[in-house]
Amino acid sequence: MSFHGSMTNHVPHPNHDRGLEFDLSTMMSRRSLGMFFGAGGAAAALAACTPGGSGSTAGTTTPAATESAATTPAATASAPPSASPTLTRAIAECGAEIPEETAGPFPGDGSNGPNVLAASGVVRQDITASFGTGSATAEGVPLTFTLTLLDNANGCVPLAGAAVYAWHCDREGRYSLYDSGLSNENYLRGVQEADANGQVTFSSVFPGAYSGRWPHIHFEVFESMSNATAAGQVLAVSQIALTKAACDDVYATPGYEDSAANMRRTTLQSDNVFRNDGGVHQLATMTGSAATGYTAGLNVTL
Repeated sequence: MSFHGSMTNHVPHPNHDRGLEFDLSTMMSRRSLGMFFGAGGAAAALAACTPGGSGSTAGTTTPAATESAATTPAATASAPPSASPTLTRAIAECGAEIPEETAGPFPGDGSNGPNVLAASGVVRQDITASFGTGSATAEGVPLTFTLTLLDNANGCVPLAGAAVYAWHCDREGRYSLYDSGLSNENYLRGVQEADANGQVTFSSVFPGAYSGRWPHIHFEVFESMSNATAAGQVLAVSQIALTKAACDDVYATPGYEDSAANMRRTTLQSDNVFRNDGGVHQLATMTGSAATGYTAGLNVTL
């Protein structure tokens, strides 16, 4: 695995301005990255990263930086579809390692203030509502997203038993644990352990778009579940980019008005995280609609 340079630590002001400097000025130093010592393989997930592999099925979408032409039954936050290799076909193929990105100013992993990873209840599939002492539930269009973790150094075998911590902003562009009025809430944050196919799936809501940033989901990959919940060594830190077609569709619905305005001023090429390559290795494959919910998938090669 190859990773990028160091980042500086910054604690955001409660009334922060989410402008173009939003993440650039808040890149923090990350924990040392550990070596991953292999994992069991699964033929189905391996086929997902091999064009024309035996695990592929009719109608499998060719990796592309646009919306999938196929339409599948959309997910709801309470009933996600079963994860499958064909769901996680994306332009990031085996051999192309996921780019290392900033965790941003609101990771909630103990590196910049609160540490949700130490809280009982953080291991969960549905991250829509707060847990523990929190009581709020994030509103918005349902979104179910699946990451398939693949070990590039060992022939792209699935990283079974690895763990992912995922988090993102709410419909209004706010982050739990940090934004005003949300310091006691922890919605849209959770941890999952990768199954035999190297897959983790989260049920959530479609995040908003705030000024200067393309719509995205943050995630950290850990060697194991115990390592994740102890906020231990991080194998990779990156972000999922959502497709323009899905964003335009969702942001035309009530509650996403600010996101629609921000989206018109932002492109993948102007985004301070994805602009190096236009998010080519982080752009999810997405299906669904704003009316029924969206499903997103991405291969994460480490």
